[in-house]
Amino acid sequence: MIRVAIIGASGYTGAESIKIILGHSQAKLVYLTALPEECGAVDEVFPQFKGRCNLQIEPLDFGKLAGLADVALCCLPHKVSMGFVPKLLGLGLKVVDFSADYRIKDVAVYEKFYQKHTDTANLARAVYGLPELFREQIKGADLVANPGCFPTGTLLAIAPLLKENLIDTDSIIVNAVTGISGAGKNPSSKFHFPNMNENMFPYGIGTHRHLPEMEQIAAEIAGRDVQILFQPHAGPFDRGILSTVYCQPRGKVNDEQLAKLYNSFYAYEPFVQVRKDAPGVKDVAGTNYCQVFVTCVKGRILAFSAIDNLVKGASGQAIQNMNIIFGLEEAMGLK
Repeated sequence: MIRVAIIGASGYTGAESIKIILGHSQAKLVYLTALPEECGAVDEVFPQFKGRCNLQIEPLDFGKLAGLADVALCCLPHKVSMGFVPKLLGLGLKVVDFSADYRIKDVAVYEKFYQKHTDTANLARAVYGLPELFREQIKGADLVANPGCFPTGTLLAIAPLLKENLIDTDSIIVNAVTGISGAGKNPSSKFHFPNMNENMFPYGIGTHRHLPEMEQIAAEIAGRDVQILFQPHAGPFDRGILSTVYCQPRGKVNDEQLAKLYNSFYAYEPFVQVRKDAPGVKDVAGTNYCQVFVTCVKGRILAFSAIDNLVKGASGQAIQNMNIIFGLEEAMGLK
């Protein structure tokens, strides 16, 4: 039985992680932490767990954690996580980190989009946790950088095209819409219900912090530099991301060839489903699936993907990574 600690359990991804672990036959929650003002009985912080979990969410005590858990799901914000991860690793725990602190390998790029990096030693050892592409590296890893939600949807939409050198890598355009939960738990006027209801708007124009992550991993898949124009939008729904990726083919290709490629590429992937039409966010809500569809339109390739940003885009993928690290069946607790 894997003993699981959740660091930062009071947020959306913490709650989603608790829910998944409660249904996992080979994992047990042993420790939940949060800031002092967000602590208390887990079924009072999240009434959905009444009768299902009797743990307390408490301030993090490294002395108490030592020897108590096998793995920490670190659900802390960017720039905060790297202050905790070295200590968690020092206790001998495996760590799946939800922040961006260990995703971007170029320190200068990270510091341009975030802040000064204070744990470059562990940055070098971290494995990028997109199982469909890095499964072998994840096995037995001590530190896994759980991917961002937008990069997950985008990369799974175009990985087969990049791998097979079918598209130009300097003209990729990503247009994506996320649900309100993507903004996190802390309230803001922009995401206040009267402003968000029946509304939709672009944000992070030219500055979104997931862009360098997308380009880094896309370049690893393609084996050469990749330039992406990425524009996210916020939509009036709770959860989910729908991504549309516009690509310029390097040669002639048709729908039949693309469908064959995608079905072959993802044939043995438990959480990628290739569709014959475009997916929607409700098709994957509450699941760890990514649904993809690809087609040709006016000489361009359009690739679509839909994920739940809190599951495949965060907590579900983290537990998928945890399963791989410990040699469990990859889909355990997720179906």
